Amino acid sequence: MTVAVDRSRLAHDSRQINIQMEQMANRCLAEAGITGVQAQMLLYLLRHSERGVSVTELHQVSGYSKATISNLVKRLREKGYVRVEPCLEDDRRRLLFGTEKGCRVQALLANSVRDVEDQLYRDFSPEELSTLDRLQKRMLHNLWTFQTHSKREASAT
Repeated sequence: MTVAVDRSRLAHDSRQINIQMEQMANRCLAEAGITGVQAQMLLYLLRHSERGVSVTELHQVSGYSKATISNLVKRLREKGYVRVEPCLEDDRRRLLFGTEKGCRVQALLANSVRDVEDQLYRDFSPEELSTLDRLQKRMLHNLWTFQTHSKREASAT
């Protein structure tokens, strides 16, 4: 017997999971004066700091708009976690690098992110995590496909 699933509730629950994860990360990171989203961007920057990272790259890997990324970077710069330098190969581009202060909080950021993930996935079996991973990837692919087709249709008109 198949039980009907409330797809609206699934979508709502996914949003609530995201909100609660962000709130938990924000609480864990309060001592560093940084938000969960800022921590994710800073960790990415620190992992790639030897070559520098552009705002465009952060936009592409995170899915956030360039305006949102620019605002996040501005806040991280104000707090002394990030510095900006011109790109040697292209004068129009600027590259982001983690600072020494950013490096000092890297372990705290990584531990906080891991704590949130550990809490979220507590009591999941490896098989359940694998299934969840596969299903989420399919959902993201479905949304990407829809967006791609919508953009094509809009440009054809």
